[in-house]
Amino acid sequence: MLSFRKKKSNPVDHEQHELLEYAQKRVAQKKRLFTHFVIFLIGSVFLVLINKILKYGEEYDWFIWAITLWAFLFVLHAFNVFVTHKFMGQDWERRQREILVAKQKQRIAEIQKEIETDFPLSSINKKKE
Repeated sequence: MLSFRKKKSNPVDHEQHELLEYAQKRVAQKKRLFTHFVIFLIGSVFLVLINKILKYGEEYDWFIWAITLWAFLFVLHAFNVFVTHKFMGQDWERRQREILVAKQKQRIAEIQKEIETDFPLSSINKKKE
């Protein structure tokens, strides 16, 4: 028989789901990095061929600067994926969210206290009567 009851959310399932999403995101980051590396290699060969074989800008080896700039961008990409992610990964994001939520709750509490002191609920009720 079909059951239309809502399944109770299990905290373990939620944690496993978060871990799975995190793993998928990391795999996608690494895949993009490796794709970037392959495109960098192919592009570098292409730039050398344009400069040396097709003799475009033959009087100057401009491909060295183009490849150097591209290599720098690739190193930045790799640094972002492997190094920065460790410092600003999922745990860092969670801590930052918790800090912001705590600040918001504190601000809301301050505003509520201010409203209660400026406009006490008992005095408002007395005025209506």
